Amino acid sequence: MQDIYKKSSEYHRKPTPGKLSVTPTKPLSDQHDLVLAYSPGVAGPCLEIAEDPTQAAFLTARANLIAVVTNGTAVLGLGDIGPLASKPVMEGKAVLFKKFAGVDVFDLELQQNDPDKLVEAIVALEPTFGGINLEDIKAPECFYIEKQLQEKLKIPVFHDDQHGTAIIVGAAVLNGLQVLGKDIGKVKLVTSGAGAAAIACLDLLIDLGLNPNNIIVTDRSGVVYKGRPGTIDSSKANHEKETKLRTLQEALVGADVFLGLSTGNIVTKEMIAGMDERPLILALANPSPEISPEAVSEVRPQAIMATGRGDYPNQVNNVLCFPYIFRGALDVGATKINQEMKIACVHALAKLAQAESSDVVSGAYGGEIHRFGPEYIIPKPFDPRLIVELSSAVAEAAMNTGVATRPLKNLEAYRQRLGEFVYRSDMLMRPIFTQAKKQAMRLTLVEGEEPRILQATQMLVDEGVAHPILIGRPNVIQRQISILGLRLRPEIDFSWIDPNQDPRYAKYWKAYHKLLERKGVSPDGAKIIVRTDNTVIGALTVYLGDSDAVLCGPNGSYSQHLKHLTDVLGLAGGHQ
Repeated sequence: MQDIYKKSSEYHRKPTPGKLSVTPTKPLSDQHDLVLAYSPGVAGPCLEIAEDPTQAAFLTARANLIAVVTNGTAVLGLGDIGPLASKPVMEGKAVLFKKFAGVDVFDLELQQNDPDKLVEAIVALEPTFGGINLEDIKAPECFYIEKQLQEKLKIPVFHDDQHGTAIIVGAAVLNGLQVLGKDIGKVKLVTSGAGAAAIACLDLLIDLGLNPNNIIVTDRSGVVYKGRPGTIDSSKANHEKETKLRTLQEALVGADVFLGLSTGNIVTKEMIAGMDERPLILALANPSPEISPEAVSEVRPQAIMATGRGDYPNQVNNVLCFPYIFRGALDVGATKINQEMKIACVHALAKLAQAESSDVVSGAYGGEIHRFGPEYIIPKPFDPRLIVELSSAVAEAAMNTGVATRPLKNLEAYRQRLGEFVYRSDMLMRPIFTQAKKQAMRLTLVEGEEPRILQATQMLVDEGVAHPILIGRPNVIQRQISILGLRLRPEIDFSWIDPNQDPRYAKYWKAYHKLLERKGVSPDGAKIIVRTDNTVIGALTVYLGDSDAVLCGPNGSYSQHLKHLTDVLGLAGGHQ
């Protein structure tokens, strides 16, 4: 761990200290630009906003600017280190907002531990920002601060430690229980930890269908039960139970779900052995989970496990949520982030994990194929579809619940704009796709067994851009479709050509022989080539009118593909 700390310090130190800078979005290259950007021209937009405050969203950066605010009293894994020491974390949060969702951030580290004074300071910032992301503020003060801000401000306020974690946990629980075949309304859930994140998780899970009578909450003093000596804050008191259980080990007996948001290595294999035979375990303490996946597998091999770490499957990482919930909220001018928006985000996240694998995601993770199941119940952070699915779901929920001040006129057009943020070429290609849809053509893909080609085929089908013709062995193609979790249906979504056995084989080799006999290709040679070279087969589909276009690759050399294509199709007039 010391090694990674040292490397991170160097990363932050060079070549420029920190991780952020402010970059102008308008030119300032001559006197004319200066007049428009500042005095006297800037008076124009100022007067417009004075007359109509809603114009600030169109004349300033406010509609895409949020504040990440902390007092440094509960920095993840570090505790109360103060606001100045927390600044690298807040800058990191800002970088994630920008990288994943294009949201601009000013990080504000405030030297203020008095909850009322902190609220007062943040409220005074409302004219500057389109939203407030609270970060690393200790419980129970964080509950009070968030509630006060939500009542006083007309911009969205979101405490990510609470609600970001809750949203990811909600999706993980829904999908984990689906894989296990369990009903959320009937499972028994036990927590270790009763801080801000744990309470927010429980509140959201109850709204998702978890029976509150089936929840046992534990903290460092044991089970939270009615009549327990000492003072219990109001957030915990809502989950007190009439029970004889007193310890975490006792509470876990027969439990279906363990939710850990506490301290590393406090759960033993014996405790897990007392749970149901097929439990869902979310051990989210960082950097060390409450119990390791290796230890769990020894006593409950059928368990589904999630942690907060990226080196294990099913990482519960808030970056899956917070950039996109703000993206959706900002884009419709939401006045708050309500429970309906959070629930919409949960369901969009859960649904995305069940979708077929993305080649972009597998590429970011060393070619690993992600398919919904025990080791993939929540999406990966670099899934490019997150911004489209989550932000649009949040925006739609904001509009449906009446908190959007700038409702979208066309949700599908908004989804396309979100896609353009991820796929930079999408803006250029969109008119081409639109034109292609008007008359979907037949497209032969010569490497029909390749995972990337099959994933691209799924996109072609979903977009309605073309009718794919895959060259490959049917059993291999079917197996790859199953492995990738794609929805492709043979002879409905696509057709195929089997090089080993196709009724067009005789027609194809004879055509190839006729084209190449003067170059020394014999009938037997033509038969062999048309059996073994997919690029030749693809070119022949176009030559003989069975396809409108052919796409070669990704295997083989460019020159070899080009040679086969020119042998069969020739060159356009005037080219050599």
